[in-house]
Amino acid sequence: MNSYTKTMEQLQSAQGHKTVFYGAQMLNIVWETKPEVIAKLLPAPLKPVEGKPLVSVFIANYPKTSFAPPYKEAGLFIMAECDGVVGRYCLSMPITDGMAMAMGREVCGLPKKMADIELDIQDGKLSGSISRNGYKFFSMSSDVLQKSDDALMKELKDDVECPMYNVMYVKAANGSGYLLEPTLIRQGLSSADIKENKLAETKVELLDSPHDPWAELEVVKMVGSQYIVSTNTLEAGEILHSNKINPMSFVPFSFNKWDWWGK
Repeated sequence: MNSYTKTMEQLQSAQGHKTVFYGAQMLNIVWETKPEVIAKLLPAPLKPVEGKPLVSVFIANYPKTSFAPPYKEAGLFIMAECDGVVGRYCLSMPITDGMAMAMGREVCGLPKKMADIELDIQDGKLSGSISRNGYKFFSMSSDVLQKSDDALMKELKDDVECPMYNVMYVKAANGSGYLLEPTLIRQGLSSADIKENKLAETKVELLDSPHDPWAELEVVKMVGSQYIVSTNTLEAGEILHSNKINPMSFVPFSFNKWDWWGK
């Protein structure tokens, strides 16, 4: 019979299991937005990357994982750097599975929220959308291209395969301050067994939502998009103790995990 407590044998058998996404179907999209928007949304010590006010979005179908049933997920990132290391700061990560959401929020501190994610992939054409609380705030349509462009592929690879930055924190139960003070995390994702990796021509639509304001990252110039099918492994996060975050200064940035029902 199953139990809420686990035996030592069960714990040992689970030890060392990696977070793996088998045959992940992902569309990565990169565009330029206004530099002042990037500067506004980055908490210190993260800084904008000079000349690269970039936004990157992924929308993905995970048909099999090592930790949860199949689910869909998306992510919204902006380019940032810390101590000379360029990465992507995560602003939002909608998801369709509750346990995968819990793991991402509790273990990695990611701003995951349950959402309705549509992603249709047929004959080289993709369409998708993300909705929450009655708001469809992101939609896309994409055609996978047969032509190649080595320079663009390298640019997209550099923009989407750099490390992910995130701030882990836990607010205090009494409503005053933090139980866990804001801590900067850097984490990577490695890809293997690549089945498909092609450029795509993609159109996106961003609509305003009080709870998921993706429209704040308006498209100034589309850089490009990439459709990739691969097996991905989430690497262990690195705690950047040397880059302290001022708890009070971080307060305005501490609402990306929460819906905004305030007046």
